[in-house]
Amino acid sequence: MRLSVLAAVSLLAVAAAGCTNETLDSFDKVDVDISKVSSKTSYQLSPSIVSKLASMKIDRSSPIMLRIFKEEGRLELWKADRTNRFQLVRNYKICAWSGKLGPKMKEGDRQAPEGFYPLSRANMNPNSSYFLAINTGFPNTYDRANKASGTNLMIHGACSSSGCYSMTDEQMLEIFAFARDAFDGGQKSVQLQAFPFRMTAENMARHRDNPNIEFWKMLKVGYDHFEVTKRPPEVNVCEGKYIFNQQAEKPFSPAGACPAMSTPGALETALASYNKTYSTAYAKAMSKYAGTVWIEPSEAQRKAIVADQRKGRELAYAPTGNSLDAGKLMTEREIAEQKRKAEEAERRKVEAAERAVREAEEAKNKAAADFAADVAAAKAEKQARGVGALPVPEHNPGIAAAVEKKEKKPFWKLFSQDSEPREAEQVQPVVNENVALQGDQPVRAGETATSAGKSARNAPVEQQTEAVATLPVAGGEAGQQVVERTQKKPFWKFWQK
Repeated sequence: MRLSVLAAVSLLAVAAAGCTNETLDSFDKVDVDISKVSSKTSYQLSPSIVSKLASMKIDRSSPIMLRIFKEEGRLELWKADRTNRFQLVRNYKICAWSGKLGPKMKEGDRQAPEGFYPLSRANMNPNSSYFLAINTGFPNTYDRANKASGTNLMIHGACSSSGCYSMTDEQMLEIFAFARDAFDGGQKSVQLQAFPFRMTAENMARHRDNPNIEFWKMLKVGYDHFEVTKRPPEVNVCEGKYIFNQQAEKPFSPAGACPAMSTPGALETALASYNKTYSTAYAKAMSKYAGTVWIEPSEAQRKAIVADQRKGRELAYAPTGNSLDAGKLMTEREIAEQKRKAEEAERRKVEAAERAVREAEEAKNKAAADFAADVAAAKAEKQARGVGALPVPEHNPGIAAAVEKKEKKPFWKLFSQDSEPREAEQVQPVVNENVALQGDQPVRAGETATSAGKSARNAPVEQQTEAVATLPVAGGEAGQQVVERTQKKPFWKFWQK
């Protein structure tokens, strides 16, 4: 354990009763004109601040400590005096912080870190896109032991936050100068203590139902140690828990079992007195808040109460307000009534949705029924007027006879035998009264049977261009015949029968 802590403990029993958390409300505003600052990193604290520090017996280059309270939206800057006790020198109003009360657990949850974070000179970023920045060092040893994840969690300017603590540029200029002077004075690590609220008995009683209460009780031990000693506690981690100002012969393992530990005697005595007072105050607070629940506001609700602060500024400027102003303390009866109203509103919403679906279905069915009725009425009207009736089929006397039609060959196939079937052709009926039969030959009009027969006998078969026979059409009407054409032989096959 550090010798500085051991030396300080000897004074605690006497001084603890007189410790107060003095606030400097009149010393809250930052009087800085950014337009007149030529270099952000070399800005010097104003003469009024230097004078104030001197009156408090604080050297300009002495160590500093930062302490954040989310609920109030405050960042405190403490600085060591010449007795190595820290005094509050600045109390800044945080411009924006995201999420709700509670620790950051994973990347993207918009939660700002809670816990104890050591900051070195390497954590300072003079080239930040948000004017100036100091990295919080998240995740620290505790966060890693508990599988928390996240990157680039900062204290920075520009008044816009997504998991960070954002200040105005003027505030950040001054905080950066305080840290630079402390590092130049030899400080190796600046402790950042980030709390959800001041760990007073009343606040702990008010938030007793919060899911994070066990985590906050662990942080409260470190808070109490600082309240008693006015010095940043020595922080270790074992069994995945924060350990404060504990002496141990073996090293601490963040995920391993805690070694045998002991609290320095003077510190233990001072803490016993402090805790006794706290217990009395807590019992009183529990009586005050019995039957009530603190309703933690959302980020949107916090933004709503400071929306007017954005007027006339660029869109990136996004103050969030504090939880004390946006939150609400409610009785159990009020909560039950609010729950009943919410359930009633949800029930009405569901009923309205079901009614809308039902009415839409009924309207659809009615439209279909009306359409069907209109179609039926139109059809009945047409039938009554004889419109749209189908014609009665009538007999068609012009039934064509099927005739086999010889296919015309290309000239290069004139000497080949035609073996393909011929396509049937529709021809006009052959009227009996114009044709007379003479033996096997037809007798055309104007010819006598004798002359027709003679012509048939005198003409060789090979030279006949076409032999035609007329046959009655089966199932046809009288006078309808089928003319059958025989295949014509090529001239060179005249010797074939």
